[in-house]
Amino acid sequence: MKFRSDPTQIKGSVAPVITPFTSDGALDLPSLRGLVRRQLEAGSHGISIGGSTGEPGAQSVAERIEAIKAVAEEVADAVPFLPGTGSAKLDETVEITAAAEAAGADAALIITPYYARPTQEGLYQWYATIAREFPDLPLIIYNVPSRTAVDIAPDTVNRLHRDFGNIVGIKETTKDFEHFSRVLHKTGTGFLVWSGIELLGLPLLALGGRGFISAVSNLAPAAVARMYEAWEAGDHATARELHYGLHPLVDLLFVETNPAPLKYVLHQRGLISSAHVREPLTALTPQGTLRVEELLSEGSGLLA
Repeated sequence: MKFRSDPTQIKGSVAPVITPFTSDGALDLPSLRGLVRRQLEAGSHGISIGGSTGEPGAQSVAERIEAIKAVAEEVADAVPFLPGTGSAKLDETVEITAAAEAAGADAALIITPYYARPTQEGLYQWYATIAREFPDLPLIIYNVPSRTAVDIAPDTVNRLHRDFGNIVGIKETTKDFEHFSRVLHKTGTGFLVWSGIELLGLPLLALGGRGFISAVSNLAPAAVARMYEAWEAGDHATARELHYGLHPLVDLLFVETNPAPLKYVLHQRGLISSAHVREPLTALTPQGTLRVEELLSEGSGLLA
């Protein structure tokens, strides 16, 4: 938790690791720990778990907490750790967030409550309640309207940031790049913004973003980290080269619903024990597998 007191240290490539399962669907903690070690060795600047790539909606509260504790132990304060702790239910969100705080998380990533489609006032009250419950834990709003059916407005983000000092940032997973700009304009550069859209990570840095929480770092962690480092060093040509080089691997992620393609590749490379995804997701179809292999060949130069 050594980064908790200064969340501005959370920047660069934060890897949102998958949640591996065994072939019979059980939580696979040894594989998970191995993935975290791989990210640290590859130079990722932070670790997350429990975002969309981690299949949180298909896990029990107990499983999510068990995974958070395992990742916290592996990270061991080497880099910032910001697990996703949100749920569609407030009591579950509070329970998981409390467990993450106790495990040593540096910040908690709280998804907008999905399915219910709350108003902007409802979203404000949701985050305000959580902020009051955890006054000493930095909180990061997680906006992913394609999965939640609700989009938190820049004005609401600014209101929350203004009213609660522990609401320090947002992970924006929307292809509406104007939304990124309006959030930064409303909140000011002191508010921390990360991109959850792979191909908007580099452009966000030009607006003053902090980095990216990008699923493609599961495949090419070193390349994604180098892209951020090159930009920060002023080597924009190298950063752009890496950005464009990652395109095939980004496309690979979404051949079918993420993280099924990603788990297929990690299993094929011997990094997890099984490519199992939990229902309602399914394993890659034969047609999807062929397309994944094509894209994997195109992007092979950046694989770790």
